[in-house]
Amino acid sequence: MQLAWGRAPGTAATGRRVAVTGLGVVVRCGIGKDAFWDGLCAPAPVGDRRVTAFDPTGWFGPKEVRRVDRFAQLTVASAAMALDDAGALEPDPDRAGVVMGTGVGGIETLEDQFVVSQEKGPDRVSPFLVPMMMANAGSAMVSMRNGWRGPCETIATACAAGSHAIGNGARLVASGRCEVVLAGGAEAAMIPVTLSGFGNMTALSKSGISRPFDLERDGFVLAEGSAAMVLEDLDRARARGAPVYAELAGAASTADAHHLTAPAPGGTGAAACMEEALDDAGLAPRQIAHINAHGTSTTLNDAAEAEAINKVFGTPGPVLTSIKGVTGHALGAAGAIEAVASVLTIDRRAIPPTAGYVTPDPELHLDIVAGAPRPWEPGPVLSNSFGFGGHNGSLIFVPSAED
Repeated sequence: MQLAWGRAPGTAATGRRVAVTGLGVVVRCGIGKDAFWDGLCAPAPVGDRRVTAFDPTGWFGPKEVRRVDRFAQLTVASAAMALDDAGALEPDPDRAGVVMGTGVGGIETLEDQFVVSQEKGPDRVSPFLVPMMMANAGSAMVSMRNGWRGPCETIATACAAGSHAIGNGARLVASGRCEVVLAGGAEAAMIPVTLSGFGNMTALSKSGISRPFDLERDGFVLAEGSAAMVLEDLDRARARGAPVYAELAGAASTADAHHLTAPAPGGTGAAACMEEALDDAGLAPRQIAHINAHGTSTTLNDAAEAEAINKVFGTPGPVLTSIKGVTGHALGAAGAIEAVASVLTIDRRAIPPTAGYVTPDPELHLDIVAGAPRPWEPGPVLSNSFGFGGHNGSLIFVPSAED
């Protein structure tokens, strides 16, 4: 990672190497990295993408579980898994940080308490409303539980939030500000008002099937979930003998400056973001071996992402997959979930298929993995995330090699 953000184009500013040493994930297709990977390589679940198997009492007591919104419960669970996976970190608490992303935070609590206020009066509103609904509740709980006193921040850039959180967290390590950062994203917004909002703007699939890049795609399937990863100075990770899944070599953030909900024509903002990430990683387009696409299954977004990829990488570009055919779209958590999938793609030496992709769209010129996982020789992986508001985020993970 070359700390490209904040430096002038063409000037060098090499940072520390950032290792991924722990993974945690809670999604419908699997809880924990192994179950998650198995789910990505299996047929897509039928129905919505609520995480019905998630039991918060594994991380919270009976009283506490009633005072923590589900999005924060998911945050704490995936963070704890990632920290357990990383082994004995023992960082300086003042140089250990947390950066998490979410789209809407504790919106379920807000909806519940709004009804209470309307039906029973303002005096009956819960005193826990604010700490439950605030978007930074999840990251704050992770820092408190671990006693980490370094930066503790929350990113709210819609569906790019998880990617931006991981990119920002990596920069805290690359710059030397932190030894260790826990970064990721969480979302739990599957409530009636949210579903109505997305449905009325015709963003949701009417068929209820997520078909990224397929000719018959008709919108996304809303999901909930969370994912987190431990980012650590590579030299430190090696010194303590930690397994290194991959290195985070580059990250980028750009804005379309075009429209609140529609992508910029031709995917220009997305293309610029991918190019910035390549520059940050010091890689040429031809060196990217795989793309984990944003690929929501909406008509306009998939077309814009495909056009952007062709602009940056040529036609058809690197082999590509979208895991949203299985996971659905978890908004602010999506980028973090896909980042964990990208790292596992390197670790498991295989690329999961794009579930739901059956009929190629003749207007999209991509090399899409479909039907079954594709074995591969791991190389640099680009993970894309794009959000309402014109937010773009790209991450580049590379296999870690001894110098």
